[in-house]
Formats: sequence, structure tokens, C-alpha cells
Amino acid sequence: MRLINRHPDRPSRLLLVILPFALVLFAYFMGSAERLTDNPNDKLLPSAVQMTDAVKRLAFTADLRSGEYLLWQDTGASLQRLAIGLGISALAGLCLGIAAGTLPLFGAPLSPLLTVLSMVPPLAILPILFIVFGLGEWSKVMLIVIGITPCLARDLEQRAREIPVELLIKAQTLGASTWTVILRVVLPQLLPRLLISLRLMLGSAWLFLIAAEAIASTDGLGYRIFLVRRYLAMDVILPYVVWITLLAWLMDWGLKRLTQRAFPWYEGARA
Repeated sequence: MRLINRHPDRPSRLLLVILPFALVLFAYFMGSAERLTDNPNDKLLPSAVQMTDAVKRLAFTADLRSGEYLLWQDTGASLQRLAIGLGISALAGLCLGIAAGTLPLFGAPLSPLLTVLSMVPPLAILPILFIVFGLGEWSKVMLIVIGITPCLARDLEQRAREIPVELLIKAQTLGASTWTVILRVVLPQLLPRLLISLRLMLGSAWLFLIAAEAIASTDGLGYRIFLVRRYLAMDVILPYVVWITLLAWLMDWGLKRLTQRAFPWYEGARA
């Protein structure tokens, strides 16, 4: 049998999923043990015990200065900013995508504009956002919005253009107005694609959030990572990175399940 036609069974698939993670952990802890044997004060590759102690200190011990549990405070602050940014981006991207992909009079100016905006490096305009919106919450939220909205809109615009013309003609033949066509034909086709596009943009959204928090913030996961880097506190940085990765994966999984349950008829929902 050709390799391209071979598919793993369920136990083999589970093993193949676990294997790369196990190899990475094995290599890390072997390197950590070797470095700590040579230098017990080494901070580059902390042991599992050191990272566990750091997590206990941050998650289950109140900070002496603020009285807060730092890990949960940072998580709540970051997730709030991310949720607001993603919500605004989803709404704006959906409206712009429908306008550019469905209405030719709007698509003529919007499509080139979205293309240009999607090419602007969002981190390059971060200083401008701090000047315009200040160092508060809105500058961090707007970085997420500006960073992913044009890409969402372009993806939804393309999906709108792929809707069969026959569906639009049939709806108009039955007397549907422009708004009815958009609400009853175009919107149902774009909503599942919006959720899939959000899944694809989650990594970028987290990147913009961490960057903004690292530069100007008093709390948040990105703020904490860049605060402790000056002490080479890898026992804090590595668990935070793992925690961010886990949160991003849970968000991706949640959006995937929502797509499958809300739009089981959509081909991309099965991916």
C-alpha cells in the first residue's frame, strides 16, 4: 500500500499525537538535569520542581504588595482585552466583508483599501496607538482590532464572492430586496467562515496582545513575562508561555466545537 493511502487507527493516532510532545519534554528535562547537575543555580532550564513552586507562588499565594493572586489577575486582564478585541474585529470584519464582497459599489473602494491595510505591520503603528488612545486599555484592544480586522474582512469578502450567483438570482427572482439577500443568503454563508477565520487569527491576536502588554501595562500575561525577564526567571516565564498556549488551544477548540454544532452543514466545520 502506498504511504499516501495509509491512515493510522485510533490507538496509533493517539500515540502519534503524544509522541512529539513527549520527545520535547524528554529532551528538555534531560538538558535541565544536566545543567543543574553542573550548576545548581542555573536559571536557563529550570526543573519541574522549580516551575511547580513558581506556579504555586503565583497562582495560590496572594501577592504581599497587592493581595492579588497574580496568575489569575494576569489571566483575567489578558482575556478581557482579547475578548473585546476579537469581538470588535469579528463584527467589523463581517460588515466590511459583506460590503466588499456583495455590493459592487462598496467593493470597488473597499477591496483595495483592505488589501493595503492588511499589509501594514500592526506592531509598527503601536507607538501611534499609544499617542492616540493613551497607555490604557483601548490602545491594546485597538492593536488587536487593527491587526486582524483587515485579514478577517478580506477572507470573508472572498467567501462572499464564492457564493453561487444562482442563489442570489433566485432570491431576487422571488422578490428579495438587497437587505433580504444579505440577511437570508449571504450572512448564513459567512457566519461559519467567520468562526473559522477567527480560529486562524487567534495566534496573531495573542501576539499583538502580548506585545502591547509588554510595552505599556501594569498587569496581564505579557506584562508579567517581560517584567520577570530582567531576573532571568525562566521558572516563571516557561509556565506562563505554556499557560498562554493552553488558553489559545482551548479557545481554538471552543470555536471549532461551536462551528460544528451551529453549522454542521458547512463543509469547513468538519475540518
